[in-house]
Amino acid sequence: MDIAWDNPWVRSTLVLGAATLAGGLIGLNRVLNAKPAGVRVHALVSLSCALLVLTSEGMASPEHVSRVIQGILAGIGFLGAGIILREMNAGTRHRIFHLTTAASVWAAAAVGVACGLGAWIPTLVGTAMMLAVLAGAIRIDRAFFGRFGDEDDRGDPIA
Repeated sequence: MDIAWDNPWVRSTLVLGAATLAGGLIGLNRVLNAKPAGVRVHALVSLSCALLVLTSEGMASPEHVSRVIQGILAGIGFLGAGIILREMNAGTRHRIFHLTTAASVWAAAAVGVACGLGAWIPTLVGTAMMLAVLAGAIRIDRAFFGRFGDEDDRGDPIA
């Protein structure tokens, strides 16, 4: 069965579905590791980025797509900054939390942009590598640095 890629309904459904699935998988990893920002946050970020890229493709020039992507990346930076927390102790030590979660939300945005552009190989490889980093980096932290990886992401889940 041939897929009618030239049909905007088919293309939009597949692109947005792939973005939602890929972002959701990244979020599922976060939920399974009891980290903040789970499936809904990551899936929605990825979906909305793909949607913005798809809608920008119909504009007058290719420069519009580039501007939309630049806006997405700047906006996701603000979202990530809102996720990161700093704790100041009575002593001299300051600690930062949720850096990995902020980075994973930014990564979900990148996956959404790639889906929106129809870049399927980078989407698949990038998602797989992101999941490998999220799953494997905890073991590397534990083996080489004596920590489990909880220091960067602790606290109550963010919806």
